[in-house]
Amino acid sequence: MIKHIALALTLAVAPMSSFAAQFIEGKHFTQVSDKAPSSEPKLTEFFSLYCHNCYNMEKQYLGDIKANLDKSVTFDSKHVDFMNSDIGTEVMRSLAVIQTVGQKDQLTNAMFAAIQGNEGGHGHDHGAEGDKHEETINNRDDIKQVFAKFGVDAAQYDKAADSKETDAKLALWRAQQQEFKVQSVPAFVVNDKYAVNMSSVRTLAELIDLINYLAVEHK
Repeated sequence: MIKHIALALTLAVAPMSSFAAQFIEGKHFTQVSDKAPSSEPKLTEFFSLYCHNCYNMEKQYLGDIKANLDKSVTFDSKHVDFMNSDIGTEVMRSLAVIQTVGQKDQLTNAMFAAIQGNEGGHGHDHGAEGDKHEETINNRDDIKQVFAKFGVDAAQYDKAADSKETDAKLALWRAQQQEFKVQSVPAFVVNDKYAVNMSSVRTLAELIDLINYLAVEHK
């Protein structure tokens, strides 16, 4: 149901070094838009709260990626719509609410855990024989219970989830998912123009260098 890719090799923190001369279009990155790049350097992560590899990325690598971005590069995350269902839309809305109310890391991890179980970020296979994890997120009320543990009451949640701003955000995410041809997650798009080829990445340092190169150097 969820399309995703495994990282080609285990990403490991390594000393930063310059890989710019080695980055090749078509191998390390792909142009996914004919439009001009964003006016300011930016990195966008497309992910799904249902994706095991996205949970691994969130818990193990994303903090290092954001901490080592060039200071001019902003970061944003967007939820894909691979499910095309009512609950899929509600989960997408939950990310928009997180971005509105704050506590991004805590709430994002709580939603990952609620959907995938606490072992979801460590390669846990929910399809394995004997797996006893049951879906705990089946509707908006289930989501609101997660948020309530972080001080976001039901009324506050509904106000943010049903706002025009959230509707516009979901429409943008869906449109950009199609525009940037996002077919697997986690996916990184730089400057609204270049998609990182995750299968070409050997180390976390190389991934960061590639992102920074595309964001501030590549023309």
